[in-house]
Parts: sequence; structure tokens; C-alpha cells
Amino acid sequence: MRPFRLQVSADDLDDLHRRLRDARMPDPVGGAASESALSLDRLGGLRDHWRNGFDWRRIEAELAAVDQYEVDVDGQRLHFAYLRASGSATVRTPVIAVHGWPYSFVEMLPLAHDLASRTVDLGNGRTMGFDVVVPSLPGFGPSTPLADRPFTGPVVAQLFHGLMTDVLGHPRYVTYGEDVGSTTSDWLAALFPESTIGLFATHAAFPPPSRAQDLTDAESSWLRRHDAAWARGLGYARVQATRPEILAAALNDSPLGLAAWIIEKLLAWSGAGTWWTDDEFLRTVSLYWFTRSVGASFRPYLDFPQQPELPAIDVPVAVAVQTGERGLPRSYVARTYRDIRSWRDLDHGAHFTAWQVPGTVAEAIAAFAADVAGNEHDHVSVDASAW
Repeated sequence: MRPFRLQVSADDLDDLHRRLRDARMPDPVGGAASESALSLDRLGGLRDHWRNGFDWRRIEAELAAVDQYEVDVDGQRLHFAYLRASGSATVRTPVIAVHGWPYSFVEMLPLAHDLASRTVDLGNGRTMGFDVVVPSLPGFGPSTPLADRPFTGPVVAQLFHGLMTDVLGHPRYVTYGEDVGSTTSDWLAALFPESTIGLFATHAAFPPPSRAQDLTDAESSWLRRHDAAWARGLGYARVQATRPEILAAALNDSPLGLAAWIIEKLLAWSGAGTWWTDDEFLRTVSLYWFTRSVGASFRPYLDFPQQPELPAIDVPVAVAVQTGERGLPRSYVARTYRDIRSWRDLDHGAHFTAWQVPGTVAEAIAAFAADVAGNEHDHVSVDASAW
């Protein structure tokens, strides 16, 4: 295991600024603007700020303040951030938090910071803290792409389980994931129930076809509304699944195109409200740009046909329904999660829940972990001082 620090060369920064200077903005295309969450005017403003106001070196310095490592697990190089619990905690529970697409480990750091700073009173002089592991999915950012295996839930779960247990020495942990990362989280619980203290979900698993028969009226009604809401916005997924190299050729060559592709989805899926600054948008896009990882990030879409059916999950689960799935029937989720300990609807926070409302998610994970693991005594983290 090796310490990691993200550093971009001056040549790469100069190249980015040159490309932004020479970027050609498109003309409007009919009435297409009404379908997009990102207007051309907003995109032009982001381009100008990226050239003249955005300070990547400041981002590097902020990230350098977070302990990060890279390690080889089963022949795969993985990058992860590691935030240790408060020193006052007498019990330290590991939590793995996995990002999705189109974001990165960076957007999970506010949750990780909040959770690692918390302690929960367990009584009798015992307090629980949280050691938070935030890995980069394979092919996303600093983690290398998968070369000899498909990007599926079981494959990534095997790698991350090895990271948690073999590398970090955590025999038991709580798991949380969003978007693509929620698939990994579900498979961690399915494949390694003996290691999964509990699963916290804001992107709860939908049942596979074999468990989605004989739906109730409430389940059918909600699913029709959900599918209708997504129907006109799925073109991105079809292209990423069927023409990933063609799309990557365009996005790897044009920072403006990359920004448009990513930021439109960040805006479209974040729900009502203004959540992030332009610097936060551009931090995400810049990470994809400098690591040249957008093409590899399409692998979950390309390899989806190889995804096996998710088994039923028997570990304790807590569900906080994000606003983009409001009204999700508990009975529908219970077709996969057989031991739901708590269920609530969030008032705020949509698809990017941990990025949008990190304090809400951290508080809920802490309470859930204290409930399901408060009487266990084997969650003391390894001493990282020797790494």
C-alpha cells in the first residue's frame, strides 16, 4: 500500500486552458434546450470560469489534506481515501462509501468527513466512532480500469471486500453506495453477509425480474410513474452502453464536451434547488479530464448484460428514500432486502444524496450502525501509523 497524492503537470494544465480557449460553442438546435438541464448560456459561463477563475492547484491542495492510498488487490490497482474516527471513540466501526457515475470519490468526502467526526454514545462509558473508506471505482479517477474481468457488481464487490478485510484489516464493516456504487454495496452484503454489519441505502435495490412478479397495485403504480419520468432521459445510458469508445473519443478530446456531458446529468438528477458552486462542478469534470477516465467510466453500462441476478439480502438494512424516488413502496424493496430495520423518506437530497445532504446521511448511518453494531466488540480499526 502506497500513499497517493493527485498532482497534475503544468503541461496538462496549459493544454486544458488552450483547449478551452479554442473551444467552439454549438449553435442552438431547434427546441432542444427545453429537454436539457444545462443551457448553452450556462455552459458558456462555465467554460469562461474554467479558463479564468477556476484554481485547480487549490483543489489539489485540498485533496492533499485527505489521507489517500493506492493498493493492488487481486491484480487490480485501487485508489481510496481513508478518514479515521475521532480519537475519543472507544469502538470504531468501519464504513465503506462508494460513489457512482458521473461523479467520483471526491463527492463522497463531505459525508466521510462528517461521519468520521461523529461519535455515538453507547452507554457505560462507550462511544462509537467511524473509520470511513472511500474507494474510487475501477476506471474512475485514480483507480485503473478493469483489464481482465467485466465491470459487474460481484467483481467490484470482491475487490472492495479484499480492500476492507485483507488490506485494511476490517473483518466487519457497514456499507453504503450510490448509483453504480449502490450495486457494489448490495453485492458486498449479498456475497459477504458474515462481514457486513449492515447496509445503508438511499439508492435501494429494485428486485430483479424473478422477484418482480405479481406486483401490488401500489408497486405497479409507482413503477409506472418512475419509468415514465426516466423514459426521455435514458439516451446517455444507451450510448454509453453501445458506443462507449466513440463517445469517449469526443469527450477525451474536448473539455467543453466533457463538461456538457457530465454537468447536464449533475443538474438533471439533483432535483429542485441550487446545490453546488461552479467550482464544485468543475472540480468533478477536471478530475475526469486529467485522469482521462470518462471512457473507462462507461464500463458498468457496457458490461451490464453480464451482471448476474442479485440474490436476496439478509443482513440488516436501513433505507432512506431520496427525493428522486419519493413514494418508493417498502414492499417493493423488501423483495430483495429481507431485514429492513428502518425506513424513512428524505425531505431533501436526490440522486447525489451524500453530496447534497452529507450531514443527513452521516447522522442516519451513525444511528443505524450504533443500533446494529453497538453490542459488538470487534470493530477496532487497525493502526494506520505504520503504513
